Amino acid sequence: MLLRALGTWDVSLITIGMIVGSAIFIAASIVPRAMPQPAVVIGLWCIGGLLSLAGVVTYSELGTMFPEAGGQYHFLKEAYGPLWGFLFGWTSFLVIQSGAIAYLAVASADCLGAFLPFFRSSHEVAAIPLGFKTLPVAGSQIGAAIAIIFLSALNYSGLREGSLFQNAITVIKVVSLVALVVFGLVVRPAVETPWHAALPEQGLVGGLGVAMIGVLWCYDGWYQATFCGGEIRDPGRSLPRGMLIGTIVTAALYILVNVVYLRALPAIELGRSSGIGEAAAAALFGPRVAALVTLAVFISVFGCLSSNVLTAARIYLPMAQDGLFFRSLAKIHPVHRTPAACIVAQGAWSIVLAFSGSYEQLGTYVIFAMFLFHTATGAALFVLRRTRPDRPRVYRAWGYPWTPVVFILTSLAFVINTLIVRPIESLWGLLLMALGLPAYLWWRGTSGTRRRTEAPGKCIQPSRVSTE
Repeated sequence: MLLRALGTWDVSLITIGMIVGSAIFIAASIVPRAMPQPAVVIGLWCIGGLLSLAGVVTYSELGTMFPEAGGQYHFLKEAYGPLWGFLFGWTSFLVIQSGAIAYLAVASADCLGAFLPFFRSSHEVAAIPLGFKTLPVAGSQIGAAIAIIFLSALNYSGLREGSLFQNAITVIKVVSLVALVVFGLVVRPAVETPWHAALPEQGLVGGLGVAMIGVLWCYDGWYQATFCGGEIRDPGRSLPRGMLIGTIVTAALYILVNVVYLRALPAIELGRSSGIGEAAAAALFGPRVAALVTLAVFISVFGCLSSNVLTAARIYLPMAQDGLFFRSLAKIHPVHRTPAACIVAQGAWSIVLAFSGSYEQLGTYVIFAMFLFHTATGAALFVLRRTRPDRPRVYRAWGYPWTPVVFILTSLAFVINTLIVRPIESLWGLLLMALGLPAYLWWRGTSGTRRRTEAPGKCIQPSRVSTE
């Protein structure tokens, strides 16, 4: 059995660690670019925090109903049947989670390249022959492989080892954000912020929509702690409390950091910046402090990578135990009590994606699938209230049914927006999901054959029983 060793503190830090990556330092510029009105920018960050909390309370009820490793896999399986759970796990392994790990690993190595030039993306260190072509290998890809191997080995060796490292690095990045907020609010502003500036005359609705997408993208990751449901002590209390605390703390930090940004540069200039955090720090404190922001970005991205490696591997364990994935991944390490084989498989595939360089393109394909799964998971709460009324519910979603409805509508808006704005990528995302259908039928068939072969009264091969 897995070891139930995570408490509220651990869940809170996993949640913060998953949400706070590079986005607040880089991608946050999407918001003032789309909506260059300071008061509206801050208002959108507040709304984004509230919408994320609507998702947290929805997932918290589901997580306390099924406090097992895999989280969303179980929610979808129990509500709609094993196919939906499998498609979620399949897409997670193929692209969503493994692709995110590859991206974060390369991004963290690239940030480190600001201090150690070997790890820069522009620094080519080798070339891999592939038939008639050669695939150039950048220093950032070597660094990504090193990071993935290190974090996979750490989490392989034990839950406490992985979570303690994760907690430590999350505390460091929270302290760095708090320092940016405190000094950024105390120092004299570089510009006078026009809080009462007029709204844009044209494109208001479209600008608000794009800005809101940027905000919610920065908040993404609040749900990942549910994947560790089988390793949380007293999940009925620790899971919802930890996710709520982590999301509230992150929202408060995000709002205050953006106030600091708006004290540093006009909203239009912030929107033009490729590194909003570094640009704001340079304007407020000078170039030397801006270099520290680059270090903070590295710590944040590496911490997000650590959280991803820790949580995502738990999805594939129950799939394999249900006979819907590679049978070799169904075992828990007898000494370390971790899903060791899943961690190894996840790390190996993530390294392949990192060296292929395809993770960013694949990531655009699965945005549609990711929010489709969110929409289905939100709706699963209503399905399970109807079909499983007697299932113990230690925690019930605040504001039911309105908070889950808000979450479902928000996720559905992402699905529709992706279909309209990126129809080709959405179709590719559907294709990646559809590739799971023959795989599901094959695993379903082989697991059925195994059950019939091993049924009482049948001829059972002793070697097979002893190894599984």
